[in-house]
Amino acid sequence: MPDYHDDLRLAHVLADAADAQTMARFKALDLKVETKPDMTPVSEADKAAEELIRGNLQRARPRDAILGEEYGVEGTGPRRWVIDPIDGTKNYVRGVPVWATLISLMEAGEGGYQPVVGVVSAPALGRRWWAAKGGGAYTGRSLTSATRLHVSKVSRLSDASFAYSSLSGWEEQSRLDGFMDLTRAVWRTRGYGDFWPYMMVAEGSVDLCAEPELSLWDMAATAIVVTEAGGTFTGLDGRPGPHSGNAAASNGLLHDELLGYLNQRY
Repeated sequence: MPDYHDDLRLAHVLADAADAQTMARFKALDLKVETKPDMTPVSEADKAAEELIRGNLQRARPRDAILGEEYGVEGTGPRRWVIDPIDGTKNYVRGVPVWATLISLMEAGEGGYQPVVGVVSAPALGRRWWAAKGGGAYTGRSLTSATRLHVSKVSRLSDASFAYSSLSGWEEQSRLDGFMDLTRAVWRTRGYGDFWPYMMVAEGSVDLCAEPELSLWDMAATAIVVTEAGGTFTGLDGRPGPHSGNAAASNGLLHDELLGYLNQRY
């Protein structure tokens, strides 16, 4: 199996640089925010963080391609870095500390590009999570100061904690009835949103989470952290990995039930 230690170490360096930049503008009174064509916000901090990461990657990995939320794809080849400079921009611009920089390396393989390295860095929470293919998933302050992650062993839906982002997307896709049935079947629900529920699945503090509409840069880093922690990450169609435009993540034991509820249509 390939050794991704150098790539993982680089991803941490990139996250360190992005954290310094995003935290410097977090809660800034003069932060500039625009609305993109899809009606989602983008701040000057999003753009600056992605530019910083791209610049560092172009120097450190000039042969690798880069895909980012704000500036699209650049380059070609079997290796592609996927960046979400600030996952949770709406939180960021309102001063809510639940946001993160997502950095993933994907490699071409069967079924298309697959994530092999992922770092999720949430500096306002003082948290970071990471994983490399075949090497397990971890959380901590650095590569040398880390705790290995393991998903929960909860095997009954009635004992499970389910996290989600919002209700509107499920309603738009005519999946709201199944979603609501799921919330009634589980022990607990919480609307944490964005990257955080996936990291809690990896930690074992949440057992299930799902979102009805996502982009690749929202999922590439979180997918490998969940799977390397022993969990399952698929689209709502059951396809493994971050390729379906939506996501369902679990400890694996409850995944079929999770998909069953969310695919109910009335």
